[in-house]
This record gives sequence, C-alpha cells and structure tokens, in this order.
Amino acid sequence: MSDRSRGHYSYTVYSDPATARSFDDRRFGGPIGDLVAGTQAMVLANFVGPIDGRPVLDVGTGTGRAALLLAREGARVTAVDPSEQMLAIARQRAAAEGARIAFDVGDAHALAFPDRAFDVVVSLRVLMHAAGWRASLAELCRVADRLVVVDYPSAYSAAIVQATARRALHGAGISTEPYRVFTPGTIAKAFAGCGFRVRSVHRQFVLPIALHKAIGSRRFTMVSEALLRRAGLLKIFGSPVTVVAERCTTS
Repeated sequence: MSDRSRGHYSYTVYSDPATARSFDDRRFGGPIGDLVAGTQAMVLANFVGPIDGRPVLDVGTGTGRAALLLAREGARVTAVDPSEQMLAIARQRAAAEGARIAFDVGDAHALAFPDRAFDVVVSLRVLMHAAGWRASLAELCRVADRLVVVDYPSAYSAAIVQATARRALHGAGISTEPYRVFTPGTIAKAFAGCGFRVRSVHRQFVLPIALHKAIGSRRFTMVSEALLRRAGLLKIFGSPVTVVAERCTTS
C-alpha cells in the first residue's frame, strides 16, 4: 500500500493501544456480544468443515479470536494483521491457551505468501474497512487453495443508514470509521473475477446489532430475530452476511 493509503483509518485506528485493549469488550462484551461470538464460531465450523492439520490463514486477525477458534479445531493457523498493538493482544491470548499460532504483521492488500499456500483463508470484518477492498479480496483468493470465508454488512439492511451517517461525519472531519456496505451481487461478481464461486451464505440479524446491544437482552434478541426469520425477512435484510467461496477449479 502507498504511504497515502497507510493514513487510512483502517490502519490508524487499530494501531492505538487503547483501541486494542478495549476491542474485545466493545465487540463481544455483554450478552449480545457473547451471542455474536458464539454464532461466529458456529458459522466458521459449518463453513470450513474438518480442519485438523490443514493450513489456514486468518487475515486481519485483530486480537486473534477467529485464529483461536480455528486452532482449537486442530488447524495449522497463520494469522496476520497490520497492527502490532492488536497482535500483541492476540499473542497473549494464544499463549494463555497454549495455542500454536504463527502471528505476524501483514497487509490484506499485499500478502507475503505464495499462490495457493493455504487450504482455507478467513478474513472477518476486513472488506468493510479496507482501503482497497477489491485488491484485498483478490489477495485472499490468490493465497487460498480451496476456500475463502469473508463477511460484510449488507446494503439491504439497516447498516446502510449507519454507514451513510459515518461517511458524512468522516467527511466533515469528525473521527469515525466510515465503513462500506455491499450487495450480494457485488461480492459474488468480485469472487467470480478471481475464479471463485459463493457456495454458502449466513445472515445474522434483521434488526441492527447496535439496537440489540442497547437493549442488552439475549431473550429479546433470540425471540425477535426468530419471529423476523419466520416472516422471511432474514433472507432479505439479514446482516452481517458471512459467505464461503470455493475455487472453481483445482487445476
């Protein structure tokens, strides 16, 4: 990435030690954060399948949550992130569990690995923040031999309201993270351009996660989302969306 791109918020925000220390509590704290974390673990297990002994790369590992989930299942995990501060937390967590994970500084836009070096490549909450998401997705596909797992906020969900507001605030000079949203067609087309096809899709919530966290009731979340799912709304408005894409050919 260029020096100009290095000034992008996706690098500067997460290089802050205070952000690294509070990251897990902000994202996965409380009853709803715990539910989100549990769902993430379930989706990864279902999408990736048996991974004992398989080489797996976690791109944008942050504090190492996905990397640890994969390592617990026996995968040979390599995990990269551009933030040394986030990696320091990840290494501490892995050491506490006795997990053998190779953590290193790495940029999703230019991964320092050979083509098809990993059986599976996982990258969560990266495309929405990456300075160049298409270049990042192409790199994920380049180093994956078989599967790529990514997630994104849907343009058909309430996330588009928050994303638009954050872009406006950021444009006005206010410090925020102006993430992008995607349509399923945009993601599928980008994967197709890299020789992959979307195989499976998981959508998490109809109502905004921020609303669920504000209410703070696991029961409310489970009941309301079950009703909305039965009404058929999850397939249309569900977000965030996690997808697994597979290489179209093994040749």
